Amino acid sequence: MTDTSPQSPAEETPHPSGPELVVITGMSGAGRSEAIHTFEDIGFFCIDNLPPSFFGQLVNLTALPGSRIRRIAVVCDLRAKSFFDELAGELGRLEEGGVPFHLLFLEADDDVLVRRFSETRRRHPLCEDEGGSVADAIRAERAALAEVRLRADLIIDTSDLAPRDLRRQIKDRLFLENLAPSLAVTVSSFGFKYGVPIDADIVMDVRFLPNPYYDPELRRLTGLDDPVREFVLGRDETAEFTAKWFDLLSTLAPGYVMEGKTHLSVALGCTGGMHRSVALAEETAAFLGGLGFRVATSHRDIGRDRERR
Repeated sequence: MTDTSPQSPAEETPHPSGPELVVITGMSGAGRSEAIHTFEDIGFFCIDNLPPSFFGQLVNLTALPGSRIRRIAVVCDLRAKSFFDELAGELGRLEEGGVPFHLLFLEADDDVLVRRFSETRRRHPLCEDEGGSVADAIRAERAALAEVRLRADLIIDTSDLAPRDLRRQIKDRLFLENLAPSLAVTVSSFGFKYGVPIDADIVMDVRFLPNPYYDPELRRLTGLDDPVREFVLGRDETAEFTAKWFDLLSTLAPGYVMEGKTHLSVALGCTGGMHRSVALAEETAAFLGGLGFRVATSHRDIGRDRERR
């Protein structure tokens, strides 16, 4: 991007479906960092402390050929005091250009903000020198933001909110109506003989199922091959297991989402990590993907037994 002058979205290429833009502002210490992390976790392109004059150029990025940026979240705060004079005008230009946006304003009681700055030992951005009063800086900031607050379409008071509660309010009250579940899941297979993955949140042992290894025709194949998949998945005991296993995951996954977890690692293990665990990891990934979660698969030990032989 070579032209750094602010431009109105109305003067640029139209956005038929329109990008989704969220502008986050509010009191220092009220949770702006937690908010931007929430949007980052659910797939937004996020920028902290962006001057409002760059809104137009940022939105225009979504119209570039091949651009995959559709959801954008930005934080504007008093670390850049002069930018607030531009904010109202830039928001007006977005409206004129037909660019949909949300203005999220976060606030908290003065005594809560004072306590948070004391606990984190951070310096308030409006404290002009070492002897500046945090309480005075908070009052000055609240006055400076009063006009911006009036434009907000969502105001959240975080005085009594834990970080997970703030994340939940952001998702429930405004921004997740049309988004897929935010939990990203990695489903992996492994062999117990090579050790349990240390980063797994959930480990399932499937060594109780009959082992294709003892069938000479299947031994050198893997759980990705149809004959092995049919051997593992076509059994009554496997069908009973997967029904209960998927029921458990259906209960656990939404709970992790509500608690604010953004990544879940599910590992299924058999003896060598080549047959049973591979086939069932693929089935598990397909099931979770069908629920709308973003799923990736990994087969850590799928070739190790074959290499040793």
